Amino acid sequence: MYLYGASGHGKVVAEVAEECGYHIEAYIDEYLSEEKVLNYPVLHTVPPHDIEVLISIGNNRVRKEIVNQHQLFSYITLLHPKAIISKSVKIEEGTIVMPGVTINAVAEIGKHCIINTNASIDHECIIEDFVHISPNAALAGGVYVGEGTHIGIGVNIIQGIKIGKWCTIGAGSVIISDVPDGSTVVGNPGKIIKVKV
Repeated sequence: MYLYGASGHGKVVAEVAEECGYHIEAYIDEYLSEEKVLNYPVLHTVPPHDIEVLISIGNNRVRKEIVNQHQLFSYITLLHPKAIISKSVKIEEGTIVMPGVTINAVAEIGKHCIINTNASIDHECIIEDFVHISPNAALAGGVYVGEGTHIGIGVNIIQGIKIGKWCTIGAGSVIISDVPDGSTVVGNPGKIIKVKV
């Protein structure tokens, strides 16, 4: 497999891949000058053949751009062995689940998501594609998170809340009401401080 992106997040992804028993051929990173990261070679161009990839870049929009640019990649899903994942959970391709994560019954996780260290996703949550759930975030049951949204570190979301597409939920926020598309929300209780139209 190849990891697309060799920055800090890419280093964490490499160690998860190792824990999952994958052989890493190389990183791909057009913008990094280093020739090696964590003893893996760094390629500065995309190999000219079909490859298995996990996009190891934290930025949600960039992950989506890479998927759109590289239609022939085959995408791997990484589930750390120290994550607790219900047998009824559905997880799509290209997603990584970090150590300490708990995902409970009948939750659905979309494509190319990051479910980061010690995050908790409770029963029947729906997480759309290209979402990042940051470390120690906690989603109660039945929460919906739209495409491309970033849930910041330590966020708490009460049950049944709907968060729209391409939102940013600031670190430590407590979300007790629905959030429309494109919103930036901070605080306890969470308040919308900006909406990107």
